[in-house]
Amino acid sequence: MTAQPIHSHESDRVPRNAEGIAAALDGARRMDFYRELLAASPEEAASVLRRWWCEAMLDTDPAGDRLTAAALDGTLPTTTVADLLARRHEAGLPVE
Repeated sequence: MTAQPIHSHESDRVPRNAEGIAAALDGARRMDFYRELLAASPEEAASVLRRWWCEAMLDTDPAGDRLTAAALDGTLPTTTVADLLARRHEAGLPVE
């Protein structure tokens, strides 16, 4: 499986904290987020925040409908996982 970002995002669109993530989610998903975060152990909290931040970024992407259509049509550009991990490593981002 391969993945590639279609465009760069503004990191400030959804702040990487619980308050920013919650503000970007709609009511029902916001409650799911809070429920999962409150149930997480301290060791699990970072991964919960990371996962829900990704969800919030997708939910607030202005090109979301276009990207979904391209993915369903099989026309979404791709890259290898190895290339993606290398780019994240070079940018100092987590690669766990």
